[in-house]
Amino acid sequence: MNNFTQFTKEFQPDFQGLIKNLKQEGTPARVYFMELFQDREIEDEIDNHFGITKNLNKTEPEFEWKRRVALQKFLGYDYVPTALLALDLGERRTANDTQAGTQSKGTRTWAEESKGIITTFEEFETYPWPDPASWDLSEVQWYQKNLPENMCIIGRGGHFMEYLAWLMGYETLCYALYENRDLVKAITDKVLELEEKACQTLLQFDRVKIFWASDDLGFKTGTMISPADMREFVFPGHKRLAQITHEKSKLYLLHACGKRDEIIKDLINDVKINAIHSFEDTIETVLQAKENYGSEISLIGGIDVDFLCRAKEEEIRKRVRKTLSICQPGGGYCLGTGNSVANYIPVENYL
Repeated sequence: MNNFTQFTKEFQPDFQGLIKNLKQEGTPARVYFMELFQDREIEDEIDNHFGITKNLNKTEPEFEWKRRVALQKFLGYDYVPTALLALDLGERRTANDTQAGTQSKGTRTWAEESKGIITTFEEFETYPWPDPASWDLSEVQWYQKNLPENMCIIGRGGHFMEYLAWLMGYETLCYALYENRDLVKAITDKVLELEEKACQTLLQFDRVKIFWASDDLGFKTGTMISPADMREFVFPGHKRLAQITHEKSKLYLLHACGKRDEIIKDLINDVKINAIHSFEDTIETVLQAKENYGSEISLIGGIDVDFLCRAKEEEIRKRVRKTLSICQPGGGYCLGTGNSVANYIPVENYL
């Protein structure tokens, strides 16, 4: 990175303005940014260049939390994310991370697609389901006490479709939807029990103002399972979490990759999400989403990841400004990538 200091300035977070924007309560006075996450390698590259955490004590227990606050504030975000529920997915597949240059992870991992850790009722019964009483609340408690007053906490969770595919293996899940639907239902019910408890636990902290579910529902040409099966096994979980969140007068956002045209009305009218995230140009651009349903829910991101990897600076500036000119009026749009700030995106292009 060269001469990028010109693009930085003192940033004052304003979570209340972010929420007002997500509620579509008028054109915001500034651009609000949101990302599902930034890969650690991206953050480290930026930290090394700008010295964001140079004055923090890296040996103290709170370092990672202080680091998160400092980076989020520096990068223009009005919040910090936190989550509670994490399930054991068994052995994962691995491959060398070859496309990120100096920002490489070394090894990239992903869930087993064929046969997961739960494929029978016997495996369901012996699976080490977590006890909510054992969840470590120290991170959210620290944020609750120490976060700057103008920042908020975003709770994370809501992995219903993903946990089905990850725990069973996607191939096994597809067969089970024909041969063993009772097992699919048992897993769904157990995951909902845990997700519901995690959501309720996070929302008891008054600085948690938003719950952002992350659940990839589709791929390039369709949904991961049929829309009918989505309505039976996946949407009830999101609907319940949205209800819990709305009862606390807070916002329920959803990150969901894939082609959503067959289910978007379910998400808007039945689940009652407040905003949708994840856009890929080859499926649906954020400008198309704005035209199709942008008056009903808010939109997050949309600057395509592939575009960010390949484009020149002026192309990025032109696209961002066009996107803002169309999506920002009236509120209901937060700027960000189409998916996440992956480690293979050039840092200059992200900044």
